[in-house]
Amino acid sequence: MIRLSNISKSFTRPDQGQLDVLRGIDCEIGSGEFVAVVGPSGSGKSTLMNILGLLDRPDQGEYELAGQPVSGLEPNELASIRNRSIGFIFQQFHLLPRTTALENVELPLIYSDADDPEQRAIDALCRVGLENRLDHYPSQLSGGQQQRVAIARALVTDPELILADEPTGNLDAEATEEIMQLLDQLHRGGRTIVLITHDPALADRCTSVISIDGGRLLRREAA
Repeated sequence: MIRLSNISKSFTRPDQGQLDVLRGIDCEIGSGEFVAVVGPSGSGKSTLMNILGLLDRPDQGEYELAGQPVSGLEPNELASIRNRSIGFIFQQFHLLPRTTALENVELPLIYSDADDPEQRAIDALCRVGLENRLDHYPSQLSGGQQQRVAIARALVTDPELILADEPTGNLDAEATEEIMQLLDQLHRGGRTIVLITHDPALADRCTSVISIDGGRLLRREAA
């Protein structure tokens, strides 16, 4: 599913000069894996996630997604792949506050030619147990319910790859368990999932763990 070869990324800051965030990352993630990415703050995890999600480009190296080299594609081509093949779940739910759960989940389908987008959004919300919250606004939902709306939004395009960046970071223990059970179900259903987390207990629920620090991949091991 994912193949990274010598991926490097730097940023230039006025007060610090060049900051090397990723340094020669080599990694492969197979289809259907559930992989945790762990490391201290500032280790490069989020930058790696942005590159995997085609939200940013590496300065050097090659990235293949489902066998297709993507590093040199045009922005419109990247956007098309992103909308079709990748679902995103973030720590901040990124729901539109004046938009219902159903309308939030429909948003990714605006840019596709999907048939009956409303029914697809309803089906996605039913999959995450929110069939009775379709017309609720984010302010009317708990944190766990808002994250389930975000997961439904990630699923509505039927992506091959799900990228989850600290998806339980703002949730209590009960809601965290609900979200992890949903991710476990998606993994058992064949989805490829990459989870960024600071929580060793969550990383242990994945099939393997990638550890990075200082922008370098330290090791990969079974969870």
